[in-house]
Amino acid sequence: MKILITGMSGQLGRRVAEFMHHQGHHVIGVDRRPWPDPPRGVEMYNVDIRKRPAEDVFRTRRPDAVIHMATVTHFTTPAEERYRINLWGTKAVFDYCHHYGVKQVLFVGRHTCYGAAPDTPLYQNEDEPPAAIATFPALSDLVSADLYAASAIWRYPNMNTAVLRLCYTLGSSMRGTLSSYLKGPRVPTVMGFDPLFQFMHEHDAVLAIGLALLSHLRGVYNVAGPEPLPLSVLIKATGRNNIPLPEAIFPHIVGRLGFPKLPLGAEEHLKYPIVIDDSSFRKATGFEEAYDAEQTMQSFRYS
Repeated sequence: MKILITGMSGQLGRRVAEFMHHQGHHVIGVDRRPWPDPPRGVEMYNVDIRKRPAEDVFRTRRPDAVIHMATVTHFTTPAEERYRINLWGTKAVFDYCHHYGVKQVLFVGRHTCYGAAPDTPLYQNEDEPPAAIATFPALSDLVSADLYAASAIWRYPNMNTAVLRLCYTLGSSMRGTLSSYLKGPRVPTVMGFDPLFQFMHEHDAVLAIGLALLSHLRGVYNVAGPEPLPLSVLIKATGRNNIPLPEAIFPHIVGRLGFPKLPLGAEEHLKYPIVIDDSSFRKATGFEEAYDAEQTMQSFRYS
């Protein structure tokens, strides 16, 4: 199978490319960022997914399947640029796929699109609406991209489209949203709250994405790993120190005194859990994680 991966130069994108390449597929990558030494036989094009050269890759290489991972999750990028990349980049990818006969598309999204609130179900399934915009406005671009990708399921009935809502990932790469929050020796939390956190090893995330493609999924699927754990347990097990801060001063302290910088609304995700039910994905693909919670946390342990 000829597989095109957008955002392939990212840490997770590279691992997915290597996995699919080792499975014997022809892998093509599109990313503005360079990947100087991809595996032999993997094609790499340093182009912006929203620009004509990226469309030319679709037109000339004619991939059978596309894994769309070219979304920005870190909040250091200005909001306007995030929208251009996440929403308009996603629209461009689906336009290319439709115009050039791609048979299958995977959109790799985030479970945080459901949002965190005191009245949300403990385990959220795919029928729950993405409501993160109400409590975490900084996620609006990712929620919009997720909804646009999901709309392709009925807009393009001849193309198998699957939206994967992955929980947080952890691993030795030290990359990702949760990794950024836990990166330092001291981790700020909201005093009086200890929400459940759901995470999976980055190797298991790669396996899940590969299984989703090879299973020819269609629809929206939650993807998770081991059972969730309290945030305090996660912090301690990865070798960090939990620093509870009063809610009133929390927004004024983060980003200073060695604490990670967090966007407006992030404290809601540190007060209430976002836990997803991934039973539909496991049933459809046969996915079973290879790393339990303890192994995953040890791979990210602070030394």
